[in-house]
Amino acid sequence: MDRKILLQEKDIPRQWYNLAADLPTPPLPPLGPGGKPISPEMLAPVFPMNIIEQEVSTQRWIPIPEEVLDMLYRWRPAPLRRAVYLERHLKTPARIYYKDESTSPPGSHKPNTAVPQAWYNKQFGIKRLTTETGAGQWGSALAFACKLIGLECKVFMVRISFDQKPFRKLMMQVWGANCVASPSNETNAGRKILAEMPDTPGSLGIAISEAIEQAVTDPKGQTRYSLGSVLNHVMLHQTIIGQEAKAQLKSINEKTPDVIIGCAGGGSNFAGLAFPFTADKINGAKIDIIPVEPTACPKMTKGPFVYDFGDTACTTPLLAMFSLGHAFVPAPIHAGGLRYHGMAPLVCQAIVEGLHTPRAIDQIECYKAAMTWAQTEGAICAPETSHAVAAAIQEANKAKEEGKEKVILFNYSGHGLMDLSGYDAYLSGKLSPYSLPDDEIRKAGETLKGFPPAAKNKSGKW
Repeated sequence: MDRKILLQEKDIPRQWYNLAADLPTPPLPPLGPGGKPISPEMLAPVFPMNIIEQEVSTQRWIPIPEEVLDMLYRWRPAPLRRAVYLERHLKTPARIYYKDESTSPPGSHKPNTAVPQAWYNKQFGIKRLTTETGAGQWGSALAFACKLIGLECKVFMVRISFDQKPFRKLMMQVWGANCVASPSNETNAGRKILAEMPDTPGSLGIAISEAIEQAVTDPKGQTRYSLGSVLNHVMLHQTIIGQEAKAQLKSINEKTPDVIIGCAGGGSNFAGLAFPFTADKINGAKIDIIPVEPTACPKMTKGPFVYDFGDTACTTPLLAMFSLGHAFVPAPIHAGGLRYHGMAPLVCQAIVEGLHTPRAIDQIECYKAAMTWAQTEGAICAPETSHAVAAAIQEANKAKEEGKEKVILFNYSGHGLMDLSGYDAYLSGKLSPYSLPDDEIRKAGETLKGFPPAAKNKSGKW
């Protein structure tokens, strides 16, 4: 029995996979002012053109530059592991595999896109990147990437996470980044929010507004914005995960998984594992593909499919996605990376198509699953990752009830060694079950009145 399935460095994927090339029904286009589709040139103040070209591409395979691969070799190819000890504990006939993305220097999947984004910006002549971060995983990854490549980095960290996770801030500082709590007094967007809600825990939407504002107001034009999730080019860069997993399963003669699972905040780690397997499902494979979100922020399972802004200050284009509304401020749960109000348009279109089936799980069940994981497999997972662990346990128990030898594959998106305050809250009984009330969902929907309608276009094959 193989517990650790490794690839040699020569076997690292040399192309990124673009799901936009294969979706039976293309996603709806981003819209600008007046409800008209945006042009690539309209994004130029925010992103460099070489990134914009990837964002709008429908090319199936996009080569990974050799210089980027050289940096990814620090931790890639990442291990695929079999959760033998969890299987024994659950007494399940299922075989559970997980892609271990905790082995990167910042401890998560995020550098898979941080490194190429920083590299493409440097190639374009950019000197400084701004970004937002929830739990701090993305901010840490971009700080790491910018230090490797020689860019300045400014991170707006959601206030509740800034307070809960001080060591994430210190990681960013070690890699030379400037990290501030959001909302801040450094931007017009931040000052406006603080005037209205001085005690706000913050949100990713607010932090995005601040980061974009600082990028587009640089009088020298040497600053751009970098996003760690949601957009097409981010999903693209993460597909190195699923491609490696495919090669690793093939190397031990394992069949195509029956179930693919990933936690989903904006969609990046889930898409990174799921999109290469989604291509198999489009071509006839029988796979259940499950993005997992918290019941505290249930945009995929309870939110409407709408055109909405990606940030609170309404500076981004309108994106067609499942959303709780750009003004939504989620409860301060410890899974800070899963508190975003919307979801990646490519993931949303796959949900509309029936290729992905989202699931929401309460934080208490997730922490219980994380404890089971730590006490069987040994590792302490991030609160975000615990949602994938909880869903994997649900599916393993389902296989036991059905008496089926299923293959379950999930993305272990990051370790939780910087997130122990959440475990402390759970162990001391300070956490309670929390599901977003229906009236809050209705209120969120009211903020979207008057926006262009988003049609649920689908082929009807799934």
